[in-house]
Amino acid sequence: MNQAAYGMANFSLPLFAGGRIKFGIESAKYLLEAAKLNAGSDKNAIVYNITQAYVNLFKASQMVGVIKENLAVSQKRDSDFLNMENNGIIARNDRLKAQLQTSDIELQLLEAENNFNIANVNMDLLLGLPETTLLQVDSTFINQQVDARTFNDYEQLALQNRKDMQAIEFQQKAAVLGTKAAKAENLPTLALTGGYVAADIPKLLTITNAVNAGVGIQYNLANLWKSNAVLKQSKARETQLAASQALLVDDIRLSVNEDYQKAFVAKRKIEVYEKALTQAAENYRITKNKFDNSLVTITDLLDANVALLSTRINVLNARADAALAYRKLLQTTGILYQ
Repeated sequence: MNQAAYGMANFSLPLFAGGRIKFGIESAKYLLEAAKLNAGSDKNAIVYNITQAYVNLFKASQMVGVIKENLAVSQKRDSDFLNMENNGIIARNDRLKAQLQTSDIELQLLEAENNFNIANVNMDLLLGLPETTLLQVDSTFINQQVDARTFNDYEQLALQNRKDMQAIEFQQKAAVLGTKAAKAENLPTLALTGGYVAADIPKLLTITNAVNAGVGIQYNLANLWKSNAVLKQSKARETQLAASQALLVDDIRLSVNEDYQKAFVAKRKIEVYEKALTQAAENYRITKNKFDNSLVTITDLLDANVALLSTRINVLNARADAALAYRKLLQTTGILYQ
């Protein structure tokens, strides 16, 4: 019985490929870094979203506290007015007006507590906690507002720290390497080659452990007249990224300026509302004194109380809004997550 056997193995180790392999590896590294930076930008957005939810929780919590205090004062006033009515000092109609305001405050408290419960559940879900977890707010949160840095400081911080800005720079580096790799297609390839052959064909051919080695060069002659489409695409990608970077720089400057102005205005609003609170408190004190001396009506007293409650709530909201506006500025600058 005749049998034929044939075996062959070849290998090729590139020595020079015009830089295509090197440029491809480095380009992939830059694209990986760009992807990581985009993920970092998402983290800043996530932190800000959680901050927004916390501000809602903070406002709701503080609102409940203020309304409870006002309700206690109103209920004490109702008790005093009931005694005054029994002693014939005030009319029943005036006492009913005061009780009506107390009822309104009770309704406000119910609404505030409902808002707090919703905000608490929302925060629990964001943090991955059981929905029944009762969170305690940190009152020092509202003390962190715009620092002494100028708009130019924040602008420079944004250009240096924004992850999307850094990502596009890595993408540009990858595109430059892509262009170099495309140009390398027009260069010859040099490789170390080798092979092994063994064959046993009865009555025809016998080769025993034939080994060959050498250096080979390869060049695609079609490159002499064929346009390099990959090169054109890579150059277009570089141009596109340069334009995208310019647009991003303009967008960053505009966004930082807008958020800086909002943070500044939010801080000024605190001053205005605190001044209004001082005025409302003094107005209530004077009105209460006049009422005790029968110089104003119960309606004037109740109106003064409503104004005082409203300004207290405005101050709390203004402080929370200012703290949130500051964190929005930090997010736009790219340093909130840090």
